[in-house]
Amino acid sequence: MDSISVNKFRDNLKSFIEQVVTSHLPLKVTRRSGEDFVVVSAEDWEREQETLIVLQNNDLMRQIAASMATHTKGKGYTPTTGEMNEITGV
Repeated sequence: MDSISVNKFRDNLKSFIEQVVTSHLPLKVTRRSGEDFVVVSAEDWEREQETLIVLQNNDLMRQIAASMATHTKGKGYTPTTGEMNEITGV
C-alpha cells in the first residue's frame, strides 16, 4: 500500500482520489499529530465488507470447506452440458 503525507494528499486531492478509484489500491495517508487513515473507493469498501460477512458466517465457511474437499477428491457434482450452457449464457 502506498503511503503519503496528509499535506501532499490535500494538495493533490483530486488526482489521488482518481488514482484510488481507478487502480483499486488503497492509499495510506499519514499525519504528524494524529492517527493515519486509509482512502479506498466505495466499490472496494463494499467488496471488503461482503468478504468479511462471508468469513464471519461459520455455516457458510463449513459449506465452502466441504465443497473444496469434494472438489479436491474429484467427487464434486459435474453439471451437464445443458446446465453449463445455461450458467455461461451460451
